[in-house]
Amino acid sequence: MIKKVLVVDDSALIHQMYKMVLMRYKCEIIDALNGQDGLEKLAKNPDISLVLLDINMPVMNGLDFIKKVKEAGTFNHIPIVIVSTEGKEEDTMKGLALGAKGYVKKPFQPSDLHGLIDKLYPSTK
Repeated sequence: MIKKVLVVDDSALIHQMYKMVLMRYKCEIIDALNGQDGLEKLAKNPDISLVLLDINMPVMNGLDFIKKVKEAGTFNHIPIVIVSTEGKEEDTMKGLALGAKGYVKKPFQPSDLHGLIDKLYPSTK
């Protein structure tokens, strides 16, 4: 079951979109504007169930975020889903190779994200 979702994206508009799309899961959403901010929020919220991660961000990008999470080892049980713009397939493949559990291309339909989350958490359907 999804209780908390960490959204790591530098777009305030995307954060608002996630709030609407994730309402069906009745989960708490924690916002981070870059990878560094995401790591800090993750450390303060060890009960996060899922990370939705952009790749291209200032301060620390999504690939570096995944590397740091995997190096720390503490949060390896938390699925990371990359949500990134089309045309960045190479970065997406790198993220999957680093340990991300899936990806959705921006712009996405809510059903695309719901389908992936429902695969990761079958009991949420």
